[in-house]
Amino acid sequence: MKNLFLSFAAIAALSLVSCNSSDDSGNTAKLNVKLTDAPAKYDAVKIDIKSVEINSDQSGWNTFSVIKPGVYNLLDFRNGMDMLLAEAELPAGTISQMRLVLGTNNSVVIDGVEYPLSTPSAMQSGLKFNWHQTLAAGGAYNVWIDFDAGRSIVKQGNGTYALKPVIRTFSELTDGQIKGYVLPQDAKSLIHVINVNDTIATALPNADGFFMFKGLPSATYKVSYDADASTGYGDVNKENVSVTYGQVTNLGTTTLVKPN
Repeated sequence: MKNLFLSFAAIAALSLVSCNSSDDSGNTAKLNVKLTDAPAKYDAVKIDIKSVEINSDQSGWNTFSVIKPGVYNLLDFRNGMDMLLAEAELPAGTISQMRLVLGTNNSVVIDGVEYPLSTPSAMQSGLKFNWHQTLAAGGAYNVWIDFDAGRSIVKQGNGTYALKPVIRTFSELTDGQIKGYVLPQDAKSLIHVINVNDTIATALPNADGFFMFKGLPSATYKVSYDADASTGYGDVNKENVSVTYGQVTNLGTTTLVKPN
């Protein structure tokens, strides 16, 4: 009889643990952290990514391993391409900041030559940047880390290169998009999204002329198609380009011409 009583007690205890576990899972949210890039005029920008840290008002700083830690070429993730970097589960609540922890094996390839990138000492504790999001219980979210390769590489006076990361984050709730094509390839164009006098983002088109911007706040922008000065092609500006959260503004194909 005593053994039977103990068995019932054990079952009750297991049931209580099961209920508590179920309740806990109902108070959490899932988060997919993805990596994307604003294109740059380099052969490659190789970044050694170790982990992602997320600051929650409920649980403080949480560290999540990268699914495949190692060296990534940021230029593989331009014009709308991305990669799943980490998966996280966090208590429902508010997220305010994130950190990207890098290793020391970072480099840039220019005209076929690879140069090491010196990195700030702060990278040992992670590159901190803001991301404000309220996670609802049972919710699932995607967040993109947009690593601006072009603005993150700084040439030093002694000919070496330093990594001074420029990073922004966005989610579906702040993901307005612009896409289009620019021709001809000979113009070697750069595309800029400008809000008043501030350049928000820059794109280097693919070989077929395709470009895409993601993570733009809802606003009205100027889109500037700037040909390389050495090509002789003229620039084109498109004014009053409207962007709305969750939608893609398609600018179609723009063809640059040489002035007479």
